[in-house]
Amino acid sequence: MSSGISERFIAPIVHNAREWTNAMTEMARSELPSFFHMRARLPTRGRTNQVLGASRYMNVVLKTYASGGENELHAHTNEDHLFVVMQGAATFYGPRGEARQVARNDCVLLPAGACYRFQAREGDEPLVMLRVGAAHDPDADILARVDEEGRPFDGYSKENKEVPVVLDPERLFE
Repeated sequence: MSSGISERFIAPIVHNAREWTNAMTEMARSELPSFFHMRARLPTRGRTNQVLGASRYMNVVLKTYASGGENELHAHTNEDHLFVVMQGAATFYGPRGEARQVARNDCVLLPAGACYRFQAREGDEPLVMLRVGAAHDPDADILARVDEEGRPFDGYSKENKEVPVVLDPERLFE
């Protein structure tokens, strides 16, 4: 029996919040089960997001970060989400300087409104995390995020430490 999943398929990388939202919206149109395979080219610089599946209330994204890659302190206002570390390691930080190390098979559950940031461990293999998000209001912006002061905050901005991604042509996560 065929799984229906191409062994060579790699989900496309989304390059901004509009592409991420469009991918989720398109996938959520189906009322059938979704099947996907976690496979990604690993970055030597920057980070990637690949939307693997979505329903009206939930989305699944494979995230990769180059060694030392990071983001800035923020909170998601319309979504609880869970990170499952699949490869590599990172330090998650809270708004008062709290720090927690995570590595393969560790999970982080973030309720909507919880401020956090993280940084992939420097010198380690690229960080790969499965991100599962659950929308509070699927008719509002699921990807809405704010900075520590509550101002809208673009996840694909220089302020969020976004840098152009460079993919390693030789290395895959699978």
